[in-house]
Amino acid sequence: MTVLARACAVSRSFGSFLAVDRVDLEVEQGEVVGLLGANGAGKTTVIRLLLGLLAPNLGEVALFGEPPSARTRRRLGYVPQGLGLYDDLTPAENLHFARSVFGTNIGGQDVVVADSRLTVGELPLGRQRQAAFTEALDHDPDLLVLDEPTSGVSPLAAARLWETIRDATDAGAGALVTTHNLEEAEQCDRLVVMAGGRVVAAGTVDHIVGRARSVVVDADEWTAAFAALQRAGIRAALVGTTLRIPSSTATVVRGALGGIGARLQEVPATLEERFLELVAPSAGGSDT
Repeated sequence: MTVLARACAVSRSFGSFLAVDRVDLEVEQGEVVGLLGANGAGKTTVIRLLLGLLAPNLGEVALFGEPPSARTRRRLGYVPQGLGLYDDLTPAENLHFARSVFGTNIGGQDVVVADSRLTVGELPLGRQRQAAFTEALDHDPDLLVLDEPTSGVSPLAAARLWETIRDATDAGAGALVTTHNLEEAEQCDRLVVMAGGRVVAAGTVDHIVGRARSVVVDADEWTAAFAALQRAGIRAALVGTTLRIPSSTATVVRGALGGIGARLQEVPATLEERFLELVAPSAGGSDT
């Protein structure tokens, strides 16, 4: 498969703050790569490095096999967190402006919205994101770069946007999507998990979860079991009336429960549990 974007051992500092530390990443044709991490993990900085909007302090980045430039960026469809639209123009006017910049499809089909007289700033967020996606895809890009593309929209609108992403990759484009939404991450072909500016895991969901296990506790009195685990310093999540304890064993959990009646079972960990285990030491902060 053709590699559309690549970062090799890329680092970037802002003063004394190391925002990105020796990150490796590739996006190939026809795949969706999810850049997954909590706020402050360095996802947006990696995007800006790949686009050539920031220069790396160390390492190399390439778009379509060469350094990022205005010419290579013409082959991108980019939706930043701020959407990149002019709030005082209608979606159709935004699209017409983008077409004049790219020199493509001038006079073609306009964006269809509920009321074409409304400016972007007057539209709900879901409609704004739809307009941003339409503009990003209008020139048939070879690579989509989407920074938190479904943030703040309804589940239905998010599902429709993901259909748009899949339609583009099925047609041969690649997509790099930043997210901290674990359900969305599971829709990606591969994941690159970041924490504290570093890549802490990469691969498919199955590869990242690997052999990680959790303990499920079905207790006669779940409140007493929860309190006992807390006293023992063991983190537990309540799912219905059962407890899930990641990164532990039934023997350890049984010891913490003492004489509390409970049925214990070791099961495969979920992506969320594995993700929290990977990022816990570096959690916190705002995204950079």
